[in-house]
Amino acid sequence: MSLFTPELQGYYYTFASVLALQMFLELGLGPIITYFAAHEWAKLSFDKKGYITGDSRALSRLISLGHSSLRWYLMGGGIIAFGISSGGYFFFLQSPDVGINWVVPWFSLSVLTGVIFVMTPVWAILEGCNQVSQVYSFRMVNTVLGTIATWSSIYLGAALWTASISSGVFILSSAFFLLWRYYNFIKSFISRPSGPRVSWSQEIWKIQWRAAITAVGNYFSFYFFTPVLFHFHGPAIGGQFGLSMSIVLTIASVSAMWSKPRGPQFAVMIANKEYKALDSLLYRIIKVSVVILFFGTLTVWLFVYGLNIINHPFSSRIIAPLPLALFLIGVLLGNASYPTSVYLRAHKCEPYAMLTIVNAVVTGSLSLVLGIKYAVIGVAVAYLMTTSLILLPWQLAIFLRNRREFLSRMV
Repeated sequence: MSLFTPELQGYYYTFASVLALQMFLELGLGPIITYFAAHEWAKLSFDKKGYITGDSRALSRLISLGHSSLRWYLMGGGIIAFGISSGGYFFFLQSPDVGINWVVPWFSLSVLTGVIFVMTPVWAILEGCNQVSQVYSFRMVNTVLGTIATWSSIYLGAALWTASISSGVFILSSAFFLLWRYYNFIKSFISRPSGPRVSWSQEIWKIQWRAAITAVGNYFSFYFFTPVLFHFHGPAIGGQFGLSMSIVLTIASVSAMWSKPRGPQFAVMIANKEYKALDSLLYRIIKVSVVILFFGTLTVWLFVYGLNIINHPFSSRIIAPLPLALFLIGVLLGNASYPTSVYLRAHKCEPYAMLTIVNAVVTGSLSLVLGIKYAVIGVAVAYLMTTSLILLPWQLAIFLRNRREFLSRMV
């Protein structure tokens, strides 16, 4: 880490937090694409050459979904490359001059992030077309490649170019995988829909506007903290928090891997009215997710606590055990009910709009006020308060209410 100074670490993680503003462009569309594709895929399959075959009506709707989605993400990718990059430039321009060359690496990373954004609908549709295991297997391999690229770049002194190198590796490996494994599948989307189409205004948008609120709210619930600390307390503090939050979000992501990939399967089971099997699967996933969250958060905290006890140099790159404990408890409480959100969205339902608005406003406001005055401990307190007092109880109430409604329709 000696080649990656605390200030460089601060810029590195703040780059990621600012680029997370792409949530305002995606507006929660990715999971919706997956669920809509899954409902159509229930009547479709691959032929021996990898082309899509099956019900012509479902195929036409799937192709139209792909076309509309690609247009949306192409526009968003352009905005990331030229809009967010410009806004980020002025944000970083206000930070103290610590002698770091960040301008060109920032614009390079913004353009590459725009390219990755454009590829999003391809992955979303593949997941919906029952390719979850293949997609997640690739992501696991790509994570290993990205990690190797990141650490090699840091060791070789690439500084802030590290993020661009890692993004470039992702783009190249993704392009190779998609063309090698799904070339004919992708070719199926070149033709125009020959029958009915998915209506964006009547089908997607009536769900997406709620998902959009959830996605935007997630920014203030996770990614807003690092820029606040970076701006008011300097790159070193921002870097400590950014690395810590990266670890926290990794635990949440590992737990979500047991439920998020099940979304398309949930959607197919709903389409086939397999409700008893669906409930049984849901409760098994909840149990596994909670166990992973508990042991994951406990292991991370004990590791960091041990580093502080022996005064290991790495302990200075991460936040102290007390605020880290508050964040980890918040992650445990906030993500324990995540499988229920996958369950609800598989019903083409997005009931968290009001919850997300309230949680985002309270979290963002508290973290700003407490973060300015008390730095990391203030942000940690704000996060735990909103997660335990607002997010978890309200999520459970929404799930139970909607589940009763779903069951009543079966009678």
